[in-house]
Amino acid sequence: MILVLGGTTEGRMAAKVLDESGAAYWYSTRGELQDIQLAHGIRITGGMEVPEMEALCHKQDIRLLVDAAHPFAEALHRNVMELARLIGIPIIRYDRIYPPHDNDLVWCRDYEDAMQQLDKHGVTRLLALTGVNTITKLKPYWQGRECWFRILNREESLARVQREGFPADHLVYYEKDDTATLIERLHPQAIITKESGTTGGFAEKIEAARAAGVKTFVVMRPGYPSMPHVTIEHVNGPYGLRRAVERLLPDFYPLHSGLTTGTCATAAAIAATHRLKTGETPARVPVMLPNGETIHVDVSYGDGYASVIKQSGDDPDVTNGIEIRASVEPSGHFDIRGGEGVGRFTVPGFDFPPGEPAINKAPRQMMRDNIRENVSITISVPEGATIARRTFNPRLGIEGGISIIGVSGIVKPFSEEAFIGSIRKCMQVARASGSDRVVINSGGKSERFVKALYPDLPQQAFVEYGNYIGETLKIASELSFPNVTLGVMLGKAVKLAAGNLDTHSRHTTMDKAFISQMLHEAGIDLDLSSLTLARELWDRIPQEKLQDFATIVIDHCTRHCAPLLPGCHLTVLLITDTGTIYLP
Repeated sequence: MILVLGGTTEGRMAAKVLDESGAAYWYSTRGELQDIQLAHGIRITGGMEVPEMEALCHKQDIRLLVDAAHPFAEALHRNVMELARLIGIPIIRYDRIYPPHDNDLVWCRDYEDAMQQLDKHGVTRLLALTGVNTITKLKPYWQGRECWFRILNREESLARVQREGFPADHLVYYEKDDTATLIERLHPQAIITKESGTTGGFAEKIEAARAAGVKTFVVMRPGYPSMPHVTIEHVNGPYGLRRAVERLLPDFYPLHSGLTTGTCATAAAIAATHRLKTGETPARVPVMLPNGETIHVDVSYGDGYASVIKQSGDDPDVTNGIEIRASVEPSGHFDIRGGEGVGRFTVPGFDFPPGEPAINKAPRQMMRDNIRENVSITISVPEGATIARRTFNPRLGIEGGISIIGVSGIVKPFSEEAFIGSIRKCMQVARASGSDRVVINSGGKSERFVKALYPDLPQQAFVEYGNYIGETLKIASELSFPNVTLGVMLGKAVKLAAGNLDTHSRHTTMDKAFISQMLHEAGIDLDLSSLTLARELWDRIPQEKLQDFATIVIDHCTRHCAPLLPGCHLTVLLITDTGTIYLP
């Protein structure tokens, strides 16, 4: 069993990651204000000191702690550390992603240092964005100076303000004005904020102050405590959290995640670049994923190269166990090349033109984001040519080896039974939210686009179906949703339109003949002989015929889906890669 110390955005994300397992866990917050839906978590509220936490851990057989609390919750972090020492279990510290320390900001060690720095810079009009709890810490400063505090409009916050004697007419509230508006209205000489990371709105505050020419003082986050003989694993995102849980509590997830070929190639390239610069050969290297979080990947070294053994977890992948190498040479510019065993594009329609190595856009960007050097990187896969014959590459027009791919950087495996069970639980939560509409999407990208159409729906009303469209619709019918919106992108839509309610590539591939039929129905004449990916159609179809084609695709999708939803109103939305949404 796992105990999560939550109450933050990271806590909410930790719950989502743990819910993927289908196993129970405990989720603890001091107060009851966080709105969170737990599919498999058991929520408890109320502040606990070490003895109470220790009793809970013994009673519920807690074997792993996930500290997802606020970075400035120093007392809680110390309690978690002491708890781990007492009962001998590891901690995963789920921290935030922090921007670099830019030189135009005034960095302060603590609040005492901040007050000294404010005096040094002659600041007498201050907007404090550090929260109600810091009114006490900054009291020596704001007494006798003009200072505004932005706080949450809550009873306990207002009570603290009154106890400290802070003037009520100098309070501003989160729900009314953003930072830029407050600066424009109050004209402070400076703002003070915490180093709260990306999820704490740190960047937005800084940019608002910069735009107004206002100085920014930042109270640096405290370091996380350490203690001898306590195992701590630091992560700063959902993928790192899952991988850490898989290592520290292997039985929690029925199936384990893996790494994409893109992440493996990036890690090898990072290691090879590091050796070129320093001569050092670390056994693990940090890799920043496309979502901004950092994970650590095991690497090894050979004569003139670094390498990673591809681990696919429990996902059925023919590339599992292969070696992916990177060699690096100094160069006047950044360059990525394909070596032995890396395929080449031979037809148009991919991210790069024919002749280019089959290293997709996302892995190339990962290498660029992780390696800030002008070097020439060559990626090679010794077994690539042999492995490629067992993939769809030859059929897609990629010859000579495998593709280096991966959008997220992580392979998340799910058994069909477990995935559908997770969908069912999410759908039940959506129904319990009171919404009369559920919006089902293939993933986070399409969900972001569709949310703009339904701004008033609660977060719980949006559910990912992955590839299991038919099963998700059946669940929606069982739960008697009056309205269902199905958001689908073209790659899955052309499969669904042909009657394939499970759109996974291992079950069905793109049917060019059926696509030609739909184009004919829309009055469009196109040669599809060189078509490799359905999304190419958005560029090939004349602009004035796009709506006609979209209408035909939506009609076919609706024809197959509607029978699964008797008595329910179904809306199918066709979504482009850039976020354009075609309605029926």
